[in-house]
Amino acid sequence: MVYQYVAYNDNGEVIKGKLPATSEQAAIDLLGYAGYQAIKLEPHVPFLSLDKLSASLFPPKPADIILLYRQLAMLLESGIDIITSLELSQGQAANRTLKKVLGEVISDLRSGNQLSAALDKHPEVFFSTYCRLLSVGEQSGDLEAVLRQVADYMEKEVTAIKETKNALIIPVITAIVAVVTIGVLVTFVLPRLGSLYSSLGVDLPLPAQILITAANMAQSYGMYIFLAVSVIVGWVFLYIKTPDGKYKWDRLVLSLPIVGRVSCLNELARYCRSMSLLLRAGLPLNEVIPLAVRGGSNRVISKALTNVQKDMIKGEGLSRPMAKNDLFLPMMVQMVRIGEETGNLDSTLLAVARSYEAEAEHRTRFLITLIQPAMTLIVGLIVGLVALCLTSAMYSMYGQGF
Repeated sequence: MVYQYVAYNDNGEVIKGKLPATSEQAAIDLLGYAGYQAIKLEPHVPFLSLDKLSASLFPPKPADIILLYRQLAMLLESGIDIITSLELSQGQAANRTLKKVLGEVISDLRSGNQLSAALDKHPEVFFSTYCRLLSVGEQSGDLEAVLRQVADYMEKEVTAIKETKNALIIPVITAIVAVVTIGVLVTFVLPRLGSLYSSLGVDLPLPAQILITAANMAQSYGMYIFLAVSVIVGWVFLYIKTPDGKYKWDRLVLSLPIVGRVSCLNELARYCRSMSLLLRAGLPLNEVIPLAVRGGSNRVISKALTNVQKDMIKGEGLSRPMAKNDLFLPMMVQMVRIGEETGNLDSTLLAVARSYEAEAEHRTRFLITLIQPAMTLIVGLIVGLVALCLTSAMYSMYGQGF
């Protein structure tokens, strides 16, 4: 690997450059041998890097990471050392990005780093929350069990997402059919009928005139409309990528009538399960919350949980600060209070996670069952409106003697 560095020598001269080395520590040692003290050292990533492009286009799937954790647990239980286990897993990895990352992890382990620290250098592949759990497993000597716990947790998340995607297949197909139907009507059918009626000099009813005029405008200025919509969508997409835009988007999602409740339940369930997993590993609560926040996806709930941590540090506990924010639902607050009183906070958080996951799954399935008939109804209304306008135009034509 190539590292770019900023260093100084005994005379105070500052230099910048690039240095090939097997690890970060090796690069620091090489600079030391040359009489330089490193100020800044980081991996050099070219602007146009094939590895970077490959990692962004073909990232490892969650199933690949789950399989890796299970393989490592099995190999370690068989008495194989961690480096050999990683080499065997690297040889069986199908994803090129994962294979490359595992090669760097193996290099770090040979340089004396722990597995958790080596994995934590690749947050785009291995989440920081899981790396911290692995660190606890390394310290307690129970790394195999922690690897299996992490794999089980990830597998539950992947299964829930996959079931939702499978349930959305039919509604998505219905939506595509609706868009294609409307496009054919606007592009081909209505403009030709409008030209026919115009050539015959027929006075059309107002609804038919509005519909045909809208179709003609869409056909004439379709490219400009498409470009304008594309620019707006692109601007919104880029704005959502910013911290402020992401926060406002997450707040908008939570405020939606049905989707907001489902999103809130899923996010709270994820936080509760992560915190339960971290607490069972033996981490203190003041360290668990930042790790859970780092693994969250909704900025609004993450900010609310960060505020809870600030109040908790002041001595208010966990349930009392949660009760101040409506984002934390009553059952969660009550169960956390019970967990604090009984000393079984990890068990109560796990119970909350399971309850919210079940409710979110039920609401998601109910929402999906409503999407298909709603889309069918919308398509039917549009086609019916077009048919009504054309029928009224035909009757108008007959009434005028054509």
